[in-house]
Amino acid sequence: MKKKDPYAALRFKEFRFFLSMRFAMVFAWSMQFVIIEWEVYSLTKNPLSLGIIGLMEIIPAVSMALFAGHIVDQSEKKGLLIKCLLGFSIISLGLFLITIPSIVNSLSINNTLTIIYILVFFGGLVRAFIGPTVFSLLSLIIPKKNYPNAATWSSSTWQLGSMFGPALAGVSIGLIGVHWSMCLVFTCTLFALISLIQISKKPILNPKIGEPIMQSLKEGVRFVFKNKTILGAISLDMFAVLFGGAVALLPIFAQDILKVGSEGFGILRAAPAVGSILTMIIAAYVSLNKNAGVKLLTSIFIFGVSIIVFGISEIFWISVVALFLSGVADGVSVVIRNTILQLHTPDNMRGRVSSVNSIFVGSSNELGAFESGLTAKLMGVVQAVVFGGCMTIGTVITTALIAPSFRNLDLEKEVEELEKEN
Repeated sequence: MKKKDPYAALRFKEFRFFLSMRFAMVFAWSMQFVIIEWEVYSLTKNPLSLGIIGLMEIIPAVSMALFAGHIVDQSEKKGLLIKCLLGFSIISLGLFLITIPSIVNSLSINNTLTIIYILVFFGGLVRAFIGPTVFSLLSLIIPKKNYPNAATWSSSTWQLGSMFGPALAGVSIGLIGVHWSMCLVFTCTLFALISLIQISKKPILNPKIGEPIMQSLKEGVRFVFKNKTILGAISLDMFAVLFGGAVALLPIFAQDILKVGSEGFGILRAAPAVGSILTMIIAAYVSLNKNAGVKLLTSIFIFGVSIIVFGISEIFWISVVALFLSGVADGVSVVIRNTILQLHTPDNMRGRVSSVNSIFVGSSNELGAFESGLTAKLMGVVQAVVFGGCMTIGTVITTALIAPSFRNLDLEKEVEELEKEN
C-alpha cells in the first residue's frame, strides 16, 4: 500500500488560502458568538436568554437552508462566498457599534437585546449560505483523491478557529471589554475576505443550470434520504449535538457555579476545541477510515459521558478535562462524518447535500443551545446538562441496535481506490 502523505492537500496553494480564509472566518464567528453570550447573560442573568440567541440563529438558518443549497449549486462559489463574508462583516460592525458604552447606556436592556437578536437573526441568514458554499468550494480546489486528507485539514482548521476564538474572547472581554473585542471580530472578517480573494473563480459543475427550484430541492433531499450512510452519519451527530449542547450554558457555569470569571470562561469554551484539534492532527497521520462506524458510535458515546461529568463537576480543572475529552470524541466524529460527505456526494449536488447536513447537524448547535437554555430554566442548570448527556448515550445505543449496517461501516476500501487513481 502506498504510504500516506499527511500533507497531500496542503501542497496545493489555493487550498492553503482556503484554510487561511476558513480559520479567520470561524475564529471571528466563534469569538463573536461567545462575546454575545457573555454580554446577553451579563445583561439579563437569565439562562433562557442564552437559548434565545440560538433560536434567533436557527430559525433563518433552517428555513433558508434548502434554498441556499439550490443557489450554491447554481452559482460560482467564490463570488457567492465573498457576498457571504461581506454580510458577516456588516453584522460584526453592527455588533461593534451597539456595544459602544455610550449607546449601551442610552438604551434600555430590552432595546439592546432586541437589536442583538435581530443582528443574530441576519447572521443565521448568512450562515445558511456559508456552510454549503465552503463545502462546495473545497471540492473544486483539490483532486478527488485528496478529499479525505483535505477534509481532515479543513476540519482541523475549523476546530482551531473554534478553539482560539472563544479563548481570545474570554481574555479580551476581561482586558479590553466587549466593545473592543467586537472590533477584533470585525478585523478578522476582513482578513478572511483578503484570503478568499487569492482563490481563482471555479467552474459551475451542475449540468442543470436553471432547473426549477422545487425540483432541485426535491432531488437533493431525495439523494440524502436514499444514501443510508450519509443519512445515518448526520442523524446520529444531530441528536448528539442537540442533547449534548452544554456549551451554551458555559456562561452560567463560569459566573455562578465554578466562579472563574471571563478568563475561566474562555478556557472552558476553548477546551472542547483543544481536544478536537489534537484528534484531527493525529487523524492526518493515522487513518480513522477502518471500522469507521464503530469508531463513530464509540466517539459519540464518550462525548455523552464527558458531558455528564462536566455537568456534575464543581471543580474547575475536572470541568476543563471533561470538556477536553468531549472535544477529543467530537473530533473523531467530525473527521469521519466529513470524510463520508466528501466521498459520497456528487459534485453537482454538494450545495444541496451540505444544506441538508446543515439542517441536521449545523442548526442543531443552535437548537441544542435553545434546548439547553429551556431545560435549564425548567429543571436547573446541572440537571439539564446531565439530562443532555444521558440522551446522547441513549441515541448511540439505539443507533447501534437498530442499524447494524451503519455499525459495520468501513471507509478504508473507498479511500484506497481513490488513492490508486492517476
